[in-house]
Amino acid sequence: METTSRVEGVPTARRTAEGYLAAPFAWYGLDEAFTGPRWLMQVGTAADGSVQHGSTGHGDTPSIKSDASATEKERFAVVVTVAASPVRRSGDGTGVLDATTVSSAAWLAGSGLLVHTWPASLDHATRDNWLDQQTETAFELADDLEGPPWSTLSLPVDGEPMPFHYRETEFGWVLAGSAAGVHIGAYGRGMSAYGLGFSQIKDLDAYA
Repeated sequence: METTSRVEGVPTARRTAEGYLAAPFAWYGLDEAFTGPRWLMQVGTAADGSVQHGSTGHGDTPSIKSDASATEKERFAVVVTVAASPVRRSGDGTGVLDATTVSSAAWLAGSGLLVHTWPASLDHATRDNWLDQQTETAFELADDLEGPPWSTLSLPVDGEPMPFHYRETEFGWVLAGSAAGVHIGAYGRGMSAYGLGFSQIKDLDAYA
């Protein structure tokens, strides 16, 4: 998926939500059973500026620390929403955009978990190399959702049970599935994936 991430600023709620409001698809987050903090993270755009995917956070704000004891105390879940699209030409006519699938959501979720992971044995100089290697591994795993690292579970989406691909890692868990018009990915630590439910976000102010 040829998109770029654009971090939304936080001076005002309106500016924070700007990229999300420009999306032509519905955003998903944890359902009302989750009562903790919620926040907006970032959106990914195509070369023509159209919004393709984005993330919403729930629980503790994940840190990037080499202190393993600090990350073990974190409890968070991030939900990734990806527009379901076929192969198509980019809006500016300069190229072709890949189709998005459940694998797209799985890769974005796996990559997101890695961004918030820093094994205690690594220093600044070697972390980038480690991240590149792990990101490539996440891509390969997402390309084969029927492979051994993945299992399946059923989670509610807008109140209806839906199948998800799920895997655990030493850094947290990753899952991916689909809903009407979008693919949903998620990753987290300290919160059980088995107790989660997803629903359309009706009011972005709850995340601002």
